[in-house]
Amino acid sequence: MGTSDLIIDAADAAADTPTRLPAPPPSLPRPALFLDLDGVLAELAETPDAVVPHPRRTAVLKGLIPRLDGRVAIISGRTIAEIDRIAEDSMASASGVHGLERRRADGSFLRAEASETVRHAIAAFEDFARTRPGVTVEDKAVAAGLHYRGAPDAAPAAEALVHRLAAETGLSVQPGNMVIELKTPGASKGTALKAFMAEAPFAGATPVMLGDDLTDEDGFKAAAELGGFGVLVGPPRETAARFALPDVDAVLAWLETLQECE
Repeated sequence: MGTSDLIIDAADAAADTPTRLPAPPPSLPRPALFLDLDGVLAELAETPDAVVPHPRRTAVLKGLIPRLDGRVAIISGRTIAEIDRIAEDSMASASGVHGLERRRADGSFLRAEASETVRHAIAAFEDFARTRPGVTVEDKAVAAGLHYRGAPDAAPAAEALVHRLAAETGLSVQPGNMVIELKTPGASKGTALKAFMAEAPFAGATPVMLGDDLTDEDGFKAAAELGGFGVLVGPPRETAARFALPDVDAVLAWLETLQECE
């Protein structure tokens, strides 16, 4: 991908606010890209179903795979079935539900065994949503999501419910952007990234994780531990990422530039 050295300003790397991402890192050896979906590859929407396939996104992903010898994976809070719907089956490697589902590059599929208490959480979420227009429930089998983008005033009550249920069930709380989830414990986006990095075609590459919210921080940290870095997408905030891009359009433009880099 070129012969120039990737230069990172030490003061910028240490700052609380991540620097803007150079476009692109010209000599990063054998990069492996790990991409969140919502807020990174796709604009956030009021409900999960409102995010649909987009020709530019699909073209970018399909172009990256041969360019990077398959070292591209989507790591999302969505299920892998939803990743495939939105990305139009363009990704061989994918992880869903914050690391609880994972499909390897060879097509083999791993899924954590669902805690039986997830069903209890889904029932409680449905009761909660029934009297609150704009609140929706997402059943991910190994996790339950409570979305309140359409009813932001419900946030305090939603968070109180989730934390009460977590104490009762032992499920893990996963906060997100206008969503809060209860999930089967034991996995994260960071564990998914590390698992991919231990396998072909990712092994020995330099991991780069792109994400937008708190669910991606484990991925940023895992990438850094393995010699790579995170890229925060969206408004600046305290983060483990070392670089930033402002929005989805900037992400797609950067990925397109990576395809063109020799």
